[in-house]
This record gives sequence, structure tokens and C-alpha cells, in this order.
Amino acid sequence: MQLVSNPKAKEVFNTYPMPIKPKMLYLRELVLEVAKEESSVEYLEETLKWGEPSYLTKYGSTVRMDWKEKSPNQYALYFQCSSSLVSTFKTIYKNEFKFEGKRAIVFKLEDELPVSELKHCILLALTYHKRKHLPLLGA
Repeated sequence: MQLVSNPKAKEVFNTYPMPIKPKMLYLRELVLEVAKEESSVEYLEETLKWGEPSYLTKYGSTVRMDWKEKSPNQYALYFQCSSSLVSTFKTIYKNEFKFEGKRAIVFKLEDELPVSELKHCILLALTYHKRKHLPLLGA
């Protein structure tokens, strides 16, 4: 997997306050890990969209992440609200995650992340355009 990273995206991680910075870096690590593990993801672009770290691939849907000062005790992984990603996640993982509408999985600072489930959601996003015609995205 070829990673093309915009240096400004990496700079955003340095602006997050403690204790959120390691949590955001961990989300980034999970996205990169999933991309490396999935053979169909040959290219991953790390960039900024709306000032937020974002990940794009040829057959995927954009994955973004951010922390907002107005909600200092939470951070989120964002997905395109016009996709069926979050509705699928709600069906499969309704007890594992908290959601914000059709666009995000939201985490509290104290949450223990369900890593395998979260990696599965990231995988579905990074391969979305190959799966979108399948029931529950082929999950």
C-alpha cells in the first residue's frame, strides 16, 4: 500500500491537546493498519478536508477524524452521510458504538475502543465502492 501524506495533515495531530492527541493518533494508526492489511487498497491519501485529517482511496469512501473544542470529552470518526456506512454500522454494531446521525461514530475520552469492530468499520469505508451494492455492505 502506497501512503501519500500531506504534511499539513500530520501537523493537525500536533495541535490536539493532551489527553486527546494519543487517541487521535491511535485512530490514524488503525486506518493505516487496515489499509495495509487490505490488498485492494493499493493507494491511501492522507490529507485535510474541512481542516480535519482525512483518508481517501480509489474504491473507498472518505474517512475523517476530529476532536472539537466545543465537545472536549469526545472525538469522532466521520463518514460520508450520503453513504450507507453509518446505517450499516448501526445495524451490525448498535451495542458497541455511539453514533451521531448518519455521519459519525463518536467516542468518549474514557471509552475502551472495540478495536476489531472499529477496524471492520474502517475496512467497509475504505472498500465502500466495491461493496455498496451488497446487503449490509457484504459484512
